[in-house]
Amino acid sequence: VQLQASGGGLVQAGGSLRVSCAASGRTIYGMGWFRQAPGKEREFVAAISSSGIRTSYADSVKGRFTISRDNDKNTVYLQMSSLKPEDTAVYYCAARRWGTGQISDEYDYWGQGTEVTVSS
Repeated sequence: VQLQASGGGLVQAGGSLRVSCAASGRTIYGMGWFRQAPGKEREFVAAISSSGIRTSYADSVKGRFTISRDNDKNTVYLQMSSLKPEDTAVYYCAARRWGTGQISDEYDYWGQGTEVTVSS
């Protein structure tokens, strides 16, 4: 499966941005968003089950970010609000054949990433 992330850009602190991830094919996967800031390791951001019923978030984004999906379009979204400079990173979407979770090694497919920059 191919994952195409889009929607990144430059936004001021306190602003909002929505990034999207479109998956090729018809199979519905559990999906996750991860991010990697310069000089830091990749970290989990949010995940959603294939049905969309179950979601999970990193503590650092809980209450500010919302993950959702449209299975008719095979697309997952990450709505980011109250953005902070520390949210600056390349955001990657990932897909897994089974279940959902926060461990990056459990994901089978990765997109190319979309860059989000939050200015102070």
